[in-house]
Amino acid sequence: MDTVVVHPGLLLAADEGGGAALDQVALMTAIAGVISAGLGLIAYLHRTRKITWLQTFAEFAGRLFRRPPWVALPSLLFTTTIITAMFGFIWDVSLHIGRGRDSGPLANPAHYFILFGLFFLFIGGVLAMILPREEEGTPPGSQSGRIPVKITRTWYAPTGGILIATAGLYALIGFPLDDVWHRIFGQDVTLWGPTHLMLIGGAGLSLLAIIILDWEGAAAPKLHRDDAGELVGEDGRPPGRGSFMVWFGRAMMAAGLVIGMSVYQVEFDFGVQQFRAVFHPTLMLAAGVFALVIARLLAGRGAALFAVLAAAIIREVIAWIVWVPAEAPHSDFPLYLGIAIIVEILALTPLVHRRLLFGTVAGVLAGTLGFFLERIWVNAVFPIPWNHGFNTEALLMAIPSATISGLVAALFVVAVRGEELPRPAIRRGIMVGFVAIAAIVTANGLTYHTPDLTATVTFADAAEDDGNTMRTATIELSREIPDDAEWVQVMAWQGGESELRGLHIDTLRKVGPTTYETTKPFPVGGTWKTLLRVQNGKEMGAVPLFLPADPGIDATEVVAASGQPYPFQQELSILQRERKADASALAFGMASLVVLACTLAFIWLLGWGAVRVNRARREQMAEVDGEPADQRADDGGDSAPRARHTTGHTR
Repeated sequence: MDTVVVHPGLLLAADEGGGAALDQVALMTAIAGVISAGLGLIAYLHRTRKITWLQTFAEFAGRLFRRPPWVALPSLLFTTTIITAMFGFIWDVSLHIGRGRDSGPLANPAHYFILFGLFFLFIGGVLAMILPREEEGTPPGSQSGRIPVKITRTWYAPTGGILIATAGLYALIGFPLDDVWHRIFGQDVTLWGPTHLMLIGGAGLSLLAIIILDWEGAAAPKLHRDDAGELVGEDGRPPGRGSFMVWFGRAMMAAGLVIGMSVYQVEFDFGVQQFRAVFHPTLMLAAGVFALVIARLLAGRGAALFAVLAAAIIREVIAWIVWVPAEAPHSDFPLYLGIAIIVEILALTPLVHRRLLFGTVAGVLAGTLGFFLERIWVNAVFPIPWNHGFNTEALLMAIPSATISGLVAALFVVAVRGEELPRPAIRRGIMVGFVAIAAIVTANGLTYHTPDLTATVTFADAAEDDGNTMRTATIELSREIPDDAEWVQVMAWQGGESELRGLHIDTLRKVGPTTYETTKPFPVGGTWKTLLRVQNGKEMGAVPLFLPADPGIDATEVVAASGQPYPFQQELSILQRERKADASALAFGMASLVVLACTLAFIWLLGWGAVRVNRARREQMAEVDGEPADQRADDGGDSAPRARHTTGHTR
């Protein structure tokens, strides 16, 4: 019989650098239990018709947005909660950048906004599942759309509701798992930690789930054609056109998708990226084309431009609140205006009717022309510009990433609009290609080495800034670094509350072949972590100039001596100082693979939901045009009937 070994870090009280106190974990668990019990009680009272207020509110939202109540109310709740979660997320990242780690989930005010948003994301999905009630004399499941999932003998839930609830639950599970992770591996202090990716991935992908729910609701009502051949509902009005609220709702979903797909880049937004700069354009262009192809093809004319405008306003409001009232570091944000213009212009051509080709061409243009258009914004506002040194590698990564993202986005659009899907082999090939390109690009981006380089730093005192000890420096490197290197900078972070907001980034001025000067004084002392950073292609390293003593992780103070040469070190060993050096690399890799597998499984689940919506839409259109609808429960297989009028203009 095998022996089961439990990691001691899971049983003992965590130190300052490894996870939350057990009382905070217990309190959070109790709160989650109370909320879940309350939600269960509301569900029971609603479905047994002991309360009416929930149905009344849902029907009011349904009339406003011209959708079934089980779509309208969760969508309304979703919009509020996802913005709340986004605010908490940006504030949380900002706090960690400016002040360092916190002592637990309840010690960080930003966590309350994240938890509130994620809890209500889950609640929104559950509401979509419990709102449909069977009326007397109606067939089972008839009030839950055309593709309900059977939960019990009398309970059928909309597919989109299940997906939203799953996204919320997946993200929420990331909170306790994050504590377990830190207990085993220490504080990794990076957005790209596996459990952090669960949190942001669940929230980001929930935007696709809400789109699926919206189009599932659009497939629910019976339609017919009026004398002019226009599709109208029982009230004689077009169901998806002619209503500003419908367009606005879908355009706002697209804006949310723009924000949701951008969360993986947030370290670059603050200028504290811990990985190679070539990731930035790759992530930005792939996210932009994915979100904006969906925006234009699902919401209609002008939706891509509206989505980037709304997303920019939301992000700037959040950044201002975090910067001014909260006194934390400011974040910039990708504008995506160049990609939006490309998508909108491309949609004026006949390609808009050939969805997959449209998405592919949009991706190619975003990965090429979009790269140079977005660079204008990045170089104007971001703390670290896109230097010309990585042009070739960036394009080699961005073009395939953007192309496959545009193709996948178009495939998603074809599915939810109820248009004819390509054969299963082609669909699977597209998704396998997406995973393969993502894996290759990620592996290349993570390939780097510490440069064989030394730095001699000569310090000079400068005037204090809000109580911070400040210095300037002249830096002599042991060999020349190209002028177009990704960055040569002094960065200081986690300095705490002050006018500097705990973050300082200074791109150095080159004054000789191997000599650099700081352009402004940098802080040392206190809790500041100050380092010299260099990235040139696949060379990436740093020299610590000042690191404070940290009893919580048994670390001593590091102070660089003026005029003393120091070799460059692996940068992550400095930036992620709290990570436990004795943690098993195998365990780290296996845990990361588990998170990856869960994320891929959820992406597959979204694809399953989109194909089900495709079947529902095709059945709806078949009814309109008098074609016999295939009633086989094959979840929208390729034997489903071809629907007419599905390749016309995007409304």
